Order: sequence, then C-alpha cells, then structure tokens
Amino acid sequence: MRKLGNVMQPCDLNASDAVRKMTTRELSPIELLESCLARIETVNGTINAITAMDIPRAREDANAAEQAYAKGGELPSLLGLPVGIKDLNKTQGLRTTYGSLLHANDVPTEDEALVVRLRRAGAIILAKTNTPEYGSGSNTNNKVFGATCNPYDLERTPGGSSGGSAAALATGMLPLAHGSDTGGSLRNPATWSGVVGFRPTPGLVGREGRTLNYTNFSVQGPMGRNVTDAALMMTGLAGNEDRDALSSFVDASAFRHLADVDVSKLRVAWSTDFGGTAPIDDGIRQSFEGVIKQISSAFGICDERHPNFEDARDIFWTLRCVYYLASHSERVANHRDILSPNIVSNVEAGMGMSLADVARAERDWARLYAEFQTYFADIDLLIVPGNAVSPFLIADGIPKSVGGKVMENYVDASLVRSALTLTGHPVIAIPAGLDEVGMPFGVQIVGKRRGDFDLLSAAKAIETMIQANPALVFGRPNISNYGQ
Repeated sequence: MRKLGNVMQPCDLNASDAVRKMTTRELSPIELLESCLARIETVNGTINAITAMDIPRAREDANAAEQAYAKGGELPSLLGLPVGIKDLNKTQGLRTTYGSLLHANDVPTEDEALVVRLRRAGAIILAKTNTPEYGSGSNTNNKVFGATCNPYDLERTPGGSSGGSAAALATGMLPLAHGSDTGGSLRNPATWSGVVGFRPTPGLVGREGRTLNYTNFSVQGPMGRNVTDAALMMTGLAGNEDRDALSSFVDASAFRHLADVDVSKLRVAWSTDFGGTAPIDDGIRQSFEGVIKQISSAFGICDERHPNFEDARDIFWTLRCVYYLASHSERVANHRDILSPNIVSNVEAGMGMSLADVARAERDWARLYAEFQTYFADIDLLIVPGNAVSPFLIADGIPKSVGGKVMENYVDASLVRSALTLTGHPVIAIPAGLDEVGMPFGVQIVGKRRGDFDLLSAAKAIETMIQANPALVFGRPNISNYGQ
C-alpha cells in the first residue's frame, strides 16, 4: 500500500475546488492545465492510463477559459477543467482506437454527442484514457497500448473497463474523467482505484450509435475523486440525444447543487452477496460487513435484506451475448486472430444460443425488474460491496475462482455488479477504506428508479460520514517513487 506523501499541486485539487478557485481568480485555467500536463509527464510512463492527448487545442481552450473567468458573469459549469474521455468514444482530431488493432491509427473528424455537450459546458478535452479492447474486460489491457497499472500497487490492475480513467484520477493526471458501464465498468475501477464512479439511469446520458435500442448495457457516466465532482461532471454529460431510443430530456444543471440529506432519515438495506447468489471472496465479505458495522447506526433503518437475483447470472450472460453478437459478430468472423479472447468467447457463446434462450432471458429479466421494484418500495438505498475480489495481479489475469467457486466464464466474477445493471437503477461506487490486502475498497450504493439526483445527494452525505471515520479513510497513492 502506497501512502500519501506528495506535495499538493493544482492538478491534485478536486474538480469542484478547482472551479471555485478559478472563479475567485485564485487559480488560472492555464495553471491547472499545465499542472495536469506536468503530472502526466511524470506519472503516465509508469501507470499507462492516458493513450493520447490534444495539447495544442487544450492550451487554446485554457486560454479562452482564462479570458471568460476574467470577464465573469454566468459561466459554464465545467469551464477550464481538463477532462479525459474513455478510448471508446469519438473525439475530433484526437486518436480513438477502442483499444483495438483494427482502429490503432483512427483519428475522428468529429466529436460524438456527449463530447460536444462536455465542451459546451466548458470542459477541456485533454486526453483519451486506456480501456480493454471494445471495453471487454474487468481489467485494462489491450494490444495497442498494453496494461494500465493500479496506482496503489503497480503489479495489480486498476480494474476495467474504465481503468485508464480511474488511474488518471487517482494520480492527479486529470480532475475529471469519463467512463462507461455494462457490467460494472465504472464501478469496478472506481472501487479498486479509490475514486468515485457513477452509473446513471440508462438514457440519462444520451448517446448516438446505440447498437441495440432497448438495453441497459453500455451506460455512459462520470468519474471523479468525490461524489460532488461526479455530480458536477453530470452537468456536461447528461442530455437528450434523439438518436438514442432510451434518451429523454433532463435538466442537467440540477446536478450542480446536490441536496442536503439527513442520513438518519434514510431507510437502507444491505446485502453482501444477494443471499448467496453472487460469489464473494471471504476477505471482501469481512471488509464489507466491517464497513456496514461502522456506518449502520447512522441510518434511520439499516437491515440486511437480499433482492431476488437467483436468475441474474443466466439473464445477464444471455443478454450480454445478444449484445456482443450485435456488436462484434462481423469482427470475429473477419478478424478473430487479432481480437481479444473475451470478445471471441462472448460471440461464440451467443452463436450457440437459440431464440428460445433469448426469449427466456427477456421474460426472466422482466420478472426480475418487477420484483426489484417491489423490493425497493419501502427503502431508499441498497448498499453492496463494490467488487467480489481484491484487485488481481496483472500477470495472473481475471480470477478463475471467487470465494472457492470456479467461474464458468470471465464475467461470472462480476455478478455483484452486473445483477444491478439488470435493474436499470442508478448505482454509485464510493471509497470505503482498505481491504484485507491493503488495497482500496468501496461500496456500491443503489438508488430508486430514475432517482439519480437523490442518489447522488445521499451518496455525498454517506461519503462525508465515511470520511469522518479514521478507520475508513486512506490517502492518495504516493507517486514520488514511480519509475524508481
């Protein structure tokens, strides 16, 4: 475990603090950008989180932001903040590879819609962040850029598939970063890297190019160093996109000011493993139940209560295979030799399924969803572990067994996260101390259906409570001896 031992620089400021200092002219957007660039030069060679940068345009945008702050008045919410975009999303003039040799040299000629919204909100799109090929994996490794390292232990993964974003945040290379989440790709790396990842309600962050119209998979969301920062980024991310069948109009500005929440009035349920459905390592079980013991008395109600996710594993795997068939079947047919084995195995599994299998999964998914609404009828939040295992060694790869149970496929270890994907509810992952091996640990907090604002507000209150508990607080990684 690396301990905090670094001199604070502008790039170490949380995004909300940086905006406040830029507004009061205590900090220049130019100073913030140059600080991020200096940190990237120092750290990225070791961490390998950032894959491409557009420095000339970023400096132009920082200068424009400086002039805007000097003029004052009503300013965009993200003005002057350098932001990283996961390397699965198109950015104008900025290399976008999807972590795949098939796109190793692609440079898009236009931004996709969510990037346009971020720029409109004042964000400086500085960098692309590393991801497994097409986001397929709970680690971050690909044939184009290689592996991203966990900032707290360079031999371990930061998680995936938004691992580059998480590692860049944890090391101060960026104050905000974008990610996406199918079975936990925002929540997994946030948990293992000591940052915050928010999976919004599907459609809240509208995105064109959806492969399947009506699916909870591949939700876009923010990552930050705290809940307030994640909410701040939503002011630029959230928005309607007519080309997205799930998208709807939303007042994104609401996320700029979260509500004050009295945790003593919250009705909370908690579950370690969904009643034995989700595999969990014993050490993670102990860490999670230790956190619950520390915080449970603060809530109005906090009871162990398990949702019925008995069929979640089979539902998720079948529907994921449908998604992969729609997204990657032609790539596997034509480029199997250079694609990630995760993609190939997912497509092959889908090819072996029938329409009857898909119909059964859809029917069972409808039942699971309806039952979860009943489960949530008299509670405000559900709290569960952020991950099933500690960050694994990059050399070892995805664990073959969890809690003594052999995993049948590479996504089985994600059930504590992927079951929540099926509910369509917003979920946030926040840090909550260290696990048994001294690595960052965190919890997932699930809110009510379409209750994104309320969830973020409650999560901020819980985060404040956790940060006031010395047993659950840890420092940022020590970057001073990287490369030594």
